[in-house]
Amino acid sequence: MSGLADLWWVWMAAALVLAVIEVLVPGFIFLGFALGALAMVALVLVAPGLAAPALLAIFAGLSLLAWIALRMLFRSQSSGARVVHEDINDN
Repeated sequence: MSGLADLWWVWMAAALVLAVIEVLVPGFIFLGFALGALAMVALVLVAPGLAAPALLAIFAGLSLLAWIALRMLFRSQSSGARVVHEDINDN
């Protein structure tokens, strides 16, 4: 496992697989993991000597930060649904 965690293309493949899963499965969950894996590509290229447990811990942290950022970004968008407060039959 430690040999695969040091390879940038493994993180790129993981990001691609997670992005495809996000498209196929509704729920807006896997996009944060995909962005975390994509950030790991840059980290592995910049600092290739990190151990596998450290890389997995950093991936978990980056994925959580990406998920929180996406929730904050998309929370402000309204669904456009109309909320009815009064019924026309109540007279």
